[in-house]
Amino acid sequence: MHSEEWIYGLNPVLEALRAGRNIKTVYISSGRRERVGQVRQEAEKRRIPVETPDFTFFESRFPKGHQGVAARVVQRGYISLDELLAIPAKRNEPALFVILDGIEDPRNFGAILRSSDAAGVHGVVIQSHRSASLGPEVAKTSAGAVEYIPVSMVPNIKHAMREMKEKGIIVIGSEAGDYPALWEADLTVPLALVIGSEGKGTRKTVKENCDIIVNIPMRGKINSLNASVAAGVALFEILRQRAIKNKKF
Repeated sequence: MHSEEWIYGLNPVLEALRAGRNIKTVYISSGRRERVGQVRQEAEKRRIPVETPDFTFFESRFPKGHQGVAARVVQRGYISLDELLAIPAKRNEPALFVILDGIEDPRNFGAILRSSDAAGVHGVVIQSHRSASLGPEVAKTSAGAVEYIPVSMVPNIKHAMREMKEKGIIVIGSEAGDYPALWEADLTVPLALVIGSEGKGTRKTVKENCDIIVNIPMRGKINSLNASVAAGVALFEILRQRAIKNKKF
């Protein structure tokens, strides 16, 4: 029997509906009007029950930001690493993966998924321990991107990195220090981008398994970026280089 979970917020619920997620019931606040017509329309199209409880139903169950919209869904699963690695070939595109090394804040995880979707990432790899996992807060922060980015949970990301390298994927890390600037590297080749944890950055043993280490040059007085911001900067530089190579501006 599949476990169930909640997702909340207008965009996460709407994208879950559009993506064909297995949804049991949609809940819309009886006083909610703005944009909920789209949610109701999508739910009715798929013959999913819609209930309209009062606002206290949402306030008692969800953090701020629920917007009076929620859904009870079958818990989203992970895919295997082999399935993840097969995606680029199916799309006839050079691989682009994100590997998260100890990202524990679900808001950072969600923000990285949102940037990953925007940048055309094929999938994200996380470790099964000391890592945020898929859940309602990740779905909310990702603004629904969680529905479109495949995620593989592995026991050890270093083993996953080695498997990627065996398949011709270059593993690139981003660190502060005396490393080449991000834009000096050739980012048009098949890549897996490693993003280190919020406080400690990338672990030494993970860095040792990277093919390339780059840094994001900064001119301010603070010499580090939030993990999700760093991921966004790197991903859009990759996207920029690939667009130029393919003459897709």
